[in-house]
Amino acid sequence: QVQLVESGGGSVQAGGSLRLSCAASGFTYGFYCMGWFRQAPGKEREGVASIDNDARLSYADSVKGRFTISRDEGKNTLFLQMDSLSPDDTAMYYCAAKPRNGLCLRASLYNYWGQGTQVTVSS
Repeated sequence: QVQLVESGGGSVQAGGSLRLSCAASGFTYGFYCMGWFRQAPGKEREGVASIDNDARLSYADSVKGRFTISRDEGKNTLFLQMDSLSPDDTAMYYCAAKPRNGLCLRASLYNYWGQGTQVTVSS
């Protein structure tokens, strides 16, 4: 059974940094896309950053230059380094994975999801 477990969320002041981690387990094949998504109250879930099997990275315009996605393949772990955080980044952050190619920032195409980790940025 595939499991994705996020950690690293918390509360931080504007301008601060957080590093999210996602530990993946229970699968015998690689995922083509893994990504980070977020959902704020009253808003739709949106793609934040993704990485595919060819290590191609994609970012939402709102986080470019501030967030960095990476993975440790040996440990099946996905990371999201978030710098220069602003109150607009406040949301529940989710790790997700899918075995198919393409559109790696589109939440509706993902098969597997973690439970999420809360990020709160105060001004």
